[in-house]
Parts: sequence; C-alpha cells; structure tokens
Amino acid sequence: MLYNLLVPLTEQLNVLNLFRYLTFRTGGAVVTALIISFLLGPSVISWLKSRQTNGQPIRDDGPEGHFSKRGTPTMGGFLILLALTASTLLWADVTNRYVWVVLFVTIGFGAVGFADDYLKLSRQNSKGLPARAKLAAQIVIGTVATLWIISITRDPLDTQLAVPFFKAILIDLGWFFVPFSVFVMIGASNAVNLTDGLDGLAIVPVMIAAGVFALIAYLVGNTVFANYLQIHHVPGTGELAVFCGALVGASLGFLWYNAPPAMVFMGDTGSLSVGGALGAISVVTKHEFVLAIVGGLFVLEAISVIVQVASFKLTGRRVFRMAPLHHHFEKKGWRESTIVIRFWIIAAVLALAGLATLKLR
Repeated sequence: MLYNLLVPLTEQLNVLNLFRYLTFRTGGAVVTALIISFLLGPSVISWLKSRQTNGQPIRDDGPEGHFSKRGTPTMGGFLILLALTASTLLWADVTNRYVWVVLFVTIGFGAVGFADDYLKLSRQNSKGLPARAKLAAQIVIGTVATLWIISITRDPLDTQLAVPFFKAILIDLGWFFVPFSVFVMIGASNAVNLTDGLDGLAIVPVMIAAGVFALIAYLVGNTVFANYLQIHHVPGTGELAVFCGALVGASLGFLWYNAPPAMVFMGDTGSLSVGGALGAISVVTKHEFVLAIVGGLFVLEAISVIVQVASFKLTGRRVFRMAPLHHHFEKKGWRESTIVIRFWIIAAVLALAGLATLKLR
C-alpha cells in the first residue's frame, strides 16, 4: 500500500524512491511484522487464555512430558496471520495478483485450521475437524488458487514444471498441473502441521524456509538475476519477497512467545496457513522441488507418519516408538530442547542445500 501511495510522489520528494526497491520494502515488512507481534502478542495471548479454560487438549497417548503443558492456550497462529497480513498489505504492491493469491491460500488454510482448533477446544479432545472435511476444504482452496496462478502466469510457464539442477528442462503438465500444485500446497501445509509438536520446533524452520524463498522470489522476478543464474524468469514474483519478509518477521515475533516454555501454541490456525503459504509460493516461483529440499525437515516428519501407519497396518509393527519423528526421540529419552535445536540445525543445513540448487545447473 505504501508503494502505491508514495511512489507517485517521488518527483516531489526524492527520498520516496526508497519505496521502489524490493529490498527496502522487504526489510520494512520484516520489522513491521515483528513490531506488530510484540505490541499485540500479550493482548492476543490474554484473550486466548480467557476463551480457553483448559488450553490445548493433550493427547493421552503422547509423551509424558507434555502433560505439564496442560493449560497452555492454542490458536496462536492468529497472531502470525494478523502480523503477516497487515505487514504484507502495508509494504507490498497491492496491484500484484501473486500477492493476493498467496494471501488467499494463507488465510483460507488458516480458516480451516481455526475451525479445527475451535472444535478441539469446544469438545476438549485432540480430534477436531473430520479428516475428510479438512482435506476437502484444502482441495477447494488449493484448486481455486492454482487456477488463479495459471491465469496470471504467462505462457509457456503457466502449466510447466521446472526441475532443479537442469536449466533447460521444463515439463508441461497440462491440466495435471492443477492436482500437482494442490498436492504441493496441501502437502506443505500438513507437513508443517505434523512438525508443530514441540515448543519452537516448527516456527524456526518456517522462518528459515521463508527467508530462502524471499531470496528465490526476488531472483526469479528479476530478469537480470534470473538470466545470470539460468533460472526461469516469472515476471511479478519478486513482490512475494515482501510477503516472505513479513512471514519472517511474524515468525520471529511468534517465537518470542513460543520459545520454551511456550506461552502459546501455534495450533492448526498457524501451521496449516504458513505451510500452505510456502507451498503456494513454491508453485508461483516454479520451485516446487526446491521446497521439498528447503523444507526437508517437514518432509521427514510427514514421511515418518506415513511409514509408521503403513507398517502398522501391513505388519502390525511400528517402525518408530512414536510418530511424528520428534516424538520418537522424546520416547528415546532426548530432552525437548535437544530435539528442537538439533532439528533447527537440520533445517538450516537443508536450506543451504536448497539454495545451492540456484547455482548448480
């Protein structure tokens, strides 16, 4: 919004030229989202506590250490959404349709997560929305977003799939691009949701992935850098760097309250929304496979659940002591802080590997 209001006034005041630069506005989005989180965080947490007598329901079959967290409020993702949306609208070019697509996915998935969290709290158990209803809602949102992205993206990239490490390879998926993109968004959303099980565990890898995709969006949207790096140029995607910057700031602000011992949990409201946002950005920038590398920690957590369920149904045996993966290490006796920090290190290493794909082509 500031871009649209102030750039036309640059002839009268040269200093306003700063608002033309994506890097300046991305930095502004980071700081603004962080300030919003700090200013509104205590009020939001107090409000959530007043509405949640017993806090987030704790699984009876979960690790014993989690029972001490009983009474901690959930739905803290509302704070992330508030800071992220406000900061994005303030600093981004609001005429950019890619920004609105990603916001649509973020808020849409956040609404699904909110409904899930609300049902868990109202019923006082760990079961919220029926899995089929949740999946159906995500499919509808993802399909609308994908069709919107196709309508915005110019030929021949509208339904094309880029392959990392190969500069010239583009696979035209045709209409199969729709279910593929929906799968990416839903997969990323639910993978982050599965990872969100310990204090601070999910939000830092989300922040790291958002920082990586801020750079990717900036490079993909810039003709000069895209040609130099031999990546596919998608005009207009650079504006998503502002959104990613806002997500970094909102994540930092939320971590202030989610750091061990957590004052508030993200809940499905936050995990589904930020995961869906990362998925949507990867689709827009044609870096879906890179998201699987950068967000490899989320992939590992999701695979651990799939393997556990498949093994138990087929053989009656469990591969892990408990799934998702972080619970397996809890059951092995690892301290929660040890698991969280080591998983953060893994996320940082995978992010560097994902960034390497930009040059290794």
